[in-house]
Amino acid sequence: MPKVGMVSLGCPKNLVDSEVMLGMLARQGYELTPDAGAADVIVVNTCGFIEPAKRESIETILEMAEHKRTGSAHKLVVAGCLVERYRQDILEQIPEVDFVIGTNELERVVEACSEDHSARSSSAPVEPYLYHELTPRVLTTPHHSAYIKVAEGCDHPCSFCVIPQMRGPFRSRRFESVVREAEDLVRRGVREITLIGQDTTSYGEDLGIKDGLATLLRELGRITDLVWLRALYYYPNRLTDALIRAVAETPTACKYFDIPLQHASPSVLKGMRRGSSGNQFLKHLGKIRATIPQATLRTSMIVGFPGETDKDFESLVNFVEEAEFDHLGVFLYSNEESSGSFSLPCPVAPAVARARQKKLMALQRRISRRRLRRLVGRSLPVLVEGRSEETDLLFRGRLQSQAPEIDGQVLINEFEGPEPKAGEFWTATITESHDYDLVARLENRQFAERTRGPRENRMLIQIQPADVCARRNGWGADL
Repeated sequence: MPKVGMVSLGCPKNLVDSEVMLGMLARQGYELTPDAGAADVIVVNTCGFIEPAKRESIETILEMAEHKRTGSAHKLVVAGCLVERYRQDILEQIPEVDFVIGTNELERVVEACSEDHSARSSSAPVEPYLYHELTPRVLTTPHHSAYIKVAEGCDHPCSFCVIPQMRGPFRSRRFESVVREAEDLVRRGVREITLIGQDTTSYGEDLGIKDGLATLLRELGRITDLVWLRALYYYPNRLTDALIRAVAETPTACKYFDIPLQHASPSVLKGMRRGSSGNQFLKHLGKIRATIPQATLRTSMIVGFPGETDKDFESLVNFVEEAEFDHLGVFLYSNEESSGSFSLPCPVAPAVARARQKKLMALQRRISRRRLRRLVGRSLPVLVEGRSEETDLLFRGRLQSQAPEIDGQVLINEFEGPEPKAGEFWTATITESHDYDLVARLENRQFAERTRGPRENRMLIQIQPADVCARRNGWGADL
């Protein structure tokens, strides 16, 4: 059978799609390789959300196409969001691409990788796709951590966003399917589960489940040996009292709320078709902090939206100052041709937008530094993730207030007892704070890594776009 390599770009939702495609290939006997130069077939799962992501996807496709000339690859498959937006353009303008797969065509990856298939695309109609607990999946995350996609698509009418065009209408997975997958992952050694969806707060509405996400969090919280459980992302107008209470009352639920607000000016939010205002958002945040004083709050903002005035931006700055988010990312507005905001008047000059981004992030850096300084001297649970490769310090880890691949990290320079292993939970004393990262000393092990059975869990050529890689420094976040 041909050897297949995978390049996965973009968000965790896309990563789950890549893992599903790898699982389907592995079930059919394909050998999976992390070496693009040794692969017979290369699959690039693309992101097509905003301009930087599209650029990164195209550059990666062209980079992988070189392996058809210099390596053993004889087939290049392109999948994902970019295909949904530019299927015909890819086929016409990049002749090295042998097959394209849309977001609802994941099951066609086996057909695409087969040696005897000559068509470059399928013309057969497809139904909206959503994997389930029996779908084969090869995990590419560290052995102790995994994502579960609980829903697909989106029904919100945000004018700047093209995700509904790429992913289709909102649809939830069956409740029992999510629970069974979580139980299986924990049996296989996963200790941290992150529930993902474009809008997890709408989970279950289409299935008639009242307070669906709250109910799901409480049920998953009963799984023995699951240590951390979090959800991304909490849509602001769906963040109910029942959901806040579920996070507060479920011991394994991380007290972490990623709420993409996008702006604080009522006029800009109206143009974005999101509504509300900074004052309303402050009430939401106050309710969370009153119920869960130790809650971690993260958000993302867009600057440079058409019509954003100096007064609008000043309103946003004042809001961020008052809200004091633990983590905040800032996107430059990307004028996507198929979005509702594409033809809006009064565009903001790119230089002005970049200056606003820089100013807002400088403010957030000061806020982050101040909030992290409060943790010095405290003893907190830390998930060890392995040896540090970026610094001279010994190990790296995360607090429950730091989501995987998004926020800062804990750098560990001392420990007592046996050498810590990736996947172990320790009590750590925070000794230093910086703009986004912390330094700590490990004191004692809380929850040791358990012996696990064999498991396919290797990162196969994981390439992330620059805006995603920069998240830990506060520059990016999912919309």
